[in-house]
Amino acid sequence: MTRFDGRVALVTGGASGIGKATALRIASEGGTVVIADVQDDLGAEVAAQIEKDDGKSLFLHLDVTSEEGWTDAVAKTVDAFGGLNILVNNAGIGDTEPLEVTTLATWDKVVAVTQTSVFLGMKAAGDALKKSGNGSVVNISSMYGIVGSGVSPAYHAAKGAVRLLTKTTALGWAKEGVRVNSVHPGFIDTPILGDTDRAGLIAGTPMGRLGKPEEMAAMITFLASDDASFATGGEFVVDGGYTAG
Repeated sequence: MTRFDGRVALVTGGASGIGKATALRIASEGGTVVIADVQDDLGAEVAAQIEKDDGKSLFLHLDVTSEEGWTDAVAKTVDAFGGLNILVNNAGIGDTEPLEVTTLATWDKVVAVTQTSVFLGMKAAGDALKKSGNGSVVNISSMYGIVGSGVSPAYHAAKGAVRLLTKTTALGWAKEGVRVNSVHPGFIDTPILGDTDRAGLIAGTPMGRLGKPEEMAAMITFLASDDASFATGGEFVVDGGYTAG
């Protein structure tokens, strides 16, 4: 498949998990991929893997909470590859405590990495995406950007904000040649789960299993491609049925 021939994608959090799976999928379909992450060694390994498979890739260290970092990352992408067609805002972190004991420092950090980063990324990449003529932004929210769980207030608030920031940007860019959609994963088997009891997560998922990073990558690359050419401002839930109940 060559859906991404001649197209350049920047994927944040591309060193592992959903971001890595997405980067590999885009590259396997002909796209050039910039891996942006703070995990330097892992990110460089992903870029090297793509190049080993005869693809084109570049790793950039990016703190997604830094406006200057974003400006630099977009400029380096355009300088290296001549433009930018696809932005996947995947980087994010979570919290696990109830609201009563959540500190302001935790709140600020989660919002900065998970929410503000999406704003900064779209702002920095906007001009390049518009110039491409077929721009696509895929913002990774969460099923917890739609429903609550009783804990993790900063994560829920940030992911909910990503959902509506996606929609309002989609409307603003609807005639600018850039589509903007959000993807809402359920429980996916990635490093972000850490030591979480996976049995409990599986028990709460109607399909009776965790999702795979590759399944998320399939949805993300669909939205990034021309296969989704009339989809913008949409929210695409991939949660094994969790939010259907």
